[in-house]
Amino acid sequence: MPRKKNKNYYFTSVHEEAIIEYCVTESRDKREKLYIQYIQPAFSEMVDKIIYTYKFTNIPNIDVLKDDCKVWLTTILSKYDSTRGSKAFSYFSVITKHWFIHQLKKNSTKMKREVAYESIVKENQHEKLIYNDDTYLREREKSEFWHHLKGEVDRWTDSNLFVKDNEKKVIKAVKILLENVQDIEILNKKAVYLYLREMTGLKTKQIVNTLNKMRTRYKYFILKYDRGDKL
Repeated sequence: MPRKKNKNYYFTSVHEEAIIEYCVTESRDKREKLYIQYIQPAFSEMVDKIIYTYKFTNIPNIDVLKDDCKVWLTTILSKYDSTRGSKAFSYFSVITKHWFIHQLKKNSTKMKREVAYESIVKENQHEKLIYNDDTYLREREKSEFWHHLKGEVDRWTDSNLFVKDNEKKVIKAVKILLENVQDIEILNKKAVYLYLREMTGLKTKQIVNTLNKMRTRYKYFILKYDRGDKL
């Protein structure tokens, strides 16, 4: 078990050990404890520092994106493999930086970028071993079904179908999962509930109530999608 953290924590060997233990344990309770006590604070500090170090503060809606990135890291946490030789800090720092680079690319037509994209992506050769050529971005963008489903969920949000606080938390978490569906190693019912619990801080029963409400809308979406209707 990781040692108790001290005040000067940020991202020490304690947090490296916590991430490794998180990835190998099958206990949901143990994962939640490790995440809340060690991993979440380290990720939060890491994202904040990367934003300011690389001047990502110029990206529109950076405060919202910052929170989205922190939640997104949760969805790919179990993909880390310590046997490949990369420290957890290095691994997650690189993919976090590339996540914000992708946000820059998406907003490049709306703003003047103050971040030199080419200099960042060429920074170190070891990053190519850690981060595999933006594979997760390309795969996500190729998926027509997930693209349309995300658009459908966006419409649910805009139509005020889900107005309660817990519903909004679940909807936001579901949207983040859909945006990063190709990065989630195991997308089954058990894994989805785990992700949603960690992202929302809600109990399974509270999450299920909202998912049941979404299920009716989802069935209608599938019907339209299978018929080839305009979505």
